[in-house]
Amino acid sequence: MSNLITLDNVSLAYGLDHLLDHSKLQIALGERICLIGRNGAGKSSLLKIIEGTQQADSGTVWRKPNLRIARLAQELPQEMTCTVYEFVAEGLAETGQLLAAYHSLILRLEHSHTDKDLNELERLQHAIDACNGWQFEQEIKKVLNRLDLNPDQMVAELSGGWQRRAALAKALVVSPELLLLDEPTNHLDIEAIQWLEDQLLACNIGLLFITHDRALLQRLATRIIELDRGQLTSWPGDYENFLRRKEEMLHAESRLNSEFDKKLAQEERWIRQGIKARRTRNEGRVRALESLRDERSKRRELQSKATFNIGEAQKSGKLVIDASNITQSYNNKCVIKDFSLRIMRGDRIGLIGPNGVGKSTLLNILLGNIEPQHGTVLPGTKLEIAYFDQLRKALDLEKTVIDNVAQGSDTIEINGHKRHIISYLGDFLFTPQRAMTPVKSLSGGECNRLLLARLFSRPANLLVLDEPTNDLDIETLELLEELLGEYPGTLLLVSHDRAFLDNVVTSTLVFSGDGKIEEFVGGYHDWQRQRKPVEVIPSTTKNITPKEIKKTPSKKMSFKEQKELVELPKAIEKLEAMQHELQSLIADPAFYQKSAETVAETIAKLKQLESDLGKKYLRWEELEAKI
Repeated sequence: MSNLITLDNVSLAYGLDHLLDHSKLQIALGERICLIGRNGAGKSSLLKIIEGTQQADSGTVWRKPNLRIARLAQELPQEMTCTVYEFVAEGLAETGQLLAAYHSLILRLEHSHTDKDLNELERLQHAIDACNGWQFEQEIKKVLNRLDLNPDQMVAELSGGWQRRAALAKALVVSPELLLLDEPTNHLDIEAIQWLEDQLLACNIGLLFITHDRALLQRLATRIIELDRGQLTSWPGDYENFLRRKEEMLHAESRLNSEFDKKLAQEERWIRQGIKARRTRNEGRVRALESLRDERSKRRELQSKATFNIGEAQKSGKLVIDASNITQSYNNKCVIKDFSLRIMRGDRIGLIGPNGVGKSTLLNILLGNIEPQHGTVLPGTKLEIAYFDQLRKALDLEKTVIDNVAQGSDTIEINGHKRHIISYLGDFLFTPQRAMTPVKSLSGGECNRLLLARLFSRPANLLVLDEPTNDLDIETLELLEELLGEYPGTLLLVSHDRAFLDNVVTSTLVFSGDGKIEEFVGGYHDWQRQRKPVEVIPSTTKNITPKEIKKTPSKKMSFKEQKELVELPKAIEKLEAMQHELQSLIADPAFYQKSAETVAETIAKLKQLESDLGKKYLRWEELEAKI
């Protein structure tokens, strides 16, 4: 397999911190590589070096001649006054500018024109002819059609998910051999994330992407590259394999360091014995000791992990919140319709739905921050609420990290124990210098860690987290999961991170639009398994959903149903084997060397297989319920 990129002994430093320390990397044609590492480790800088927009301090970066690289930026388009066509055409540099001007002029000529406009049209046609630009005009139209984008719509009018589509179209229009993505799922809802996954799988190009979304990582990556203490380590296989082998490597590293330190300590004791060490015959041993000291001084220790705890309040009453027949509308659009919910102490509820569907509105109604237009909300007793706001409104950007948490005090009390504020912030990976920095200079990940530090410093028995996972690295994300898993209070969580929902919540509220909210047991994938299509009933009767069917008194199983129940496990096992086979095929980088039609057909087959599996599981549950 031919290489697209080769990095050899590449180094990059900011001050005394080496982000890359004589690092090496090779990227082959068709690979889908996930780059992981802590916030601030240098992942985005590495992407810029590969792209060529940033120079390394030393080392060599080789790119395949005429290599086409595109980048999907982490930030969404801001304050764009152009159309989707003009924005996408920017990806083609000067040719794109000519085509964008031509397209804009054609739209104007449909309404009115002057001689000056016609002369300009002729000039643009000649200029596009000269650079053979009409082939790119077809490419732009093909990409826009594939991503279902309206070329004449203004970018500023698009939602965040559709702006991400436009940004992807801008990257794909150059037909890249390697696409770079920096946190592509940030601020996207689950539907948009799944759409992005499907598009990237069907693109048939090489990918190097940074993400904290483990579900996306598991589905897309054929290899994982970790940036840790300036070094790049390659891990073949999926995320589960990475976690296992990483643990083994850290254990071996710890053992070797322990043996090295023991030998160094022995030699240090020997040198302190005095005159014996200065004899000529021991000069070699002295030089060896100096070499050991030098090697020890260059060792980069494993960075400490975040180790935060939640301040726990006294238990709330058994009933936390009782909401009845809630209805809420904005601008004649119903976001919550006749919804009732009873939250009991210890419940862990996840809220799932597209951006703007009403999840944050429901949270504010339940917390009493918004009065519902119809219905009632009765809070329970002894409630101590801690609220994580995705917009970070609780943070004062002009104040320092310390002042945002301790409000001018040197100490903070956590679960009855006083701690110095610097020590407490150290648990959230803030150094003493960083703790004195104004919040406005922090990165997105640091702001979220600060919000968690502020949130967990106050005792609470009801945690309300609105998109807490944005910008957090995977390690901090998994620690937060573990912490919430042990939290004894009640939890309300809004998140688009499928793995996070699966690992934290015990039930989900799913917003399907038009004010409809349904409750399901379990996390995201449990909801996916429980989703049931509406059954088609003859027109003489009303349509009945499976949920309503379940309420109907079950009849005794027929012989045919008994036979079906016996055969179902074998059928499911067969479908799962086929599913595994297709997933393995799609995970192979060579798969994407095939034609786009074959790739799309295979992915569609896998989707159909997953749908069939879901139906089999549902049928199994229905038959089991009759026993």
